[in-house]
Amino acid sequence: MSTTGKLEEIIMDWKTLAVIALVAIGWRTFISIDKQVELWESVCSGAVLLILGWFIFFYLYLLSRRETSWLISNKLAQGIAISTLALNFYVLIYYGMRWYRLWAEIEVYVPHDYLLRNVRYAMFVLAYCGIIWATGHLQKMHDNYLLRTADMPEKRRAGAGEAIFSILTDERSVIIILGLVFLWRAIISFDKQVVLWESMCSGMAMIMLGWILLGYIFSLSLRTTRPTVAKIYQGFAFSLFTLNIYVIVYYG
Repeated sequence: MSTTGKLEEIIMDWKTLAVIALVAIGWRTFISIDKQVELWESVCSGAVLLILGWFIFFYLYLLSRRETSWLISNKLAQGIAISTLALNFYVLIYYGMRWYRLWAEIEVYVPHDYLLRNVRYAMFVLAYCGIIWATGHLQKMHDNYLLRTADMPEKRRAGAGEAIFSILTDERSVIIILGLVFLWRAIISFDKQVVLWESMCSGMAMIMLGWILLGYIFSLSLRTTRPTVAKIYQGFAFSLFTLNIYVIVYYG
């Protein structure tokens, strides 16, 4: 195994990820003792998320470019890379705006806001760690998989629930959902303010989509007969679970 391969294995080991998560959460707890966050403290916190996020994205992008006999793993890597890219842009915009407010000294704190910020930060760190752990198993499956159609079980007939979910996860359905979401946010932003019912509709849509997707991915991890595939599903289900908690805390 090359030096790069050994480094990748160390980074994607669950013990290394556990240390990263504990250090990041411990750091946030330490800087929140005075219930305020200085600019340099926020820069350090944001830099950790940005490094983790962009490392995941570029690794998945390069993984999706590798040749393999099983093209599904390429598609899976591409889809996760796009999702990670969206999270990275969210983190970049969030911390860019926050750093500006801290620099201009116009940051406004509400009661217990520091606690909620710490919970949201911890959820993002755990989400990235879950993606990295799952990506490690995806990489192993991607590089070692040998396509043998004769050994593949016969595909069973999909039930009503699976048929509905296959429609929802179709590329065209995803494009329609994204279009409706952006249109909805554009409409409620015309007056440059969001009232309670508008925020509740936005939050409920994200919560429903997130938990439905989580339930389906977790069910896939129970149904698969391949241990490596099960671990991939479990890693992404864990990441999605932490992001769902983030959404609940954010909108709550």
